[in-house]
Amino acid sequence: MPKRKTKKYKLKTYKAAAKRFRVTGSGKIVRTKGGKSHLRRRKSKRTKALLSKMLVVESAGDRRRIRRMAPYLKKYKANPPA
Repeated sequence: MPKRKTKKYKLKTYKAAAKRFRVTGSGKIVRTKGGKSHLRRRKSKRTKALLSKMLVVESAGDRRRIRRMAPYLKKYKANPPA
């Protein structure tokens, strides 16, 4: 008699984390900068331009926490499930 496979559980994604972070082709987690929504008139052009750049998440603890909150961040990036 063949052995039955036990079904693995799907993990819930924290949607807020999935919207805030992206994974690059090399596997790095990147994020956008905050402070872009309002009170921009007093900021210099250079500061406003720098706000549009993506930052790599450097801290290993933060990377681990993001992976736990969004487990499928990299998995379905190129080929989303039908």
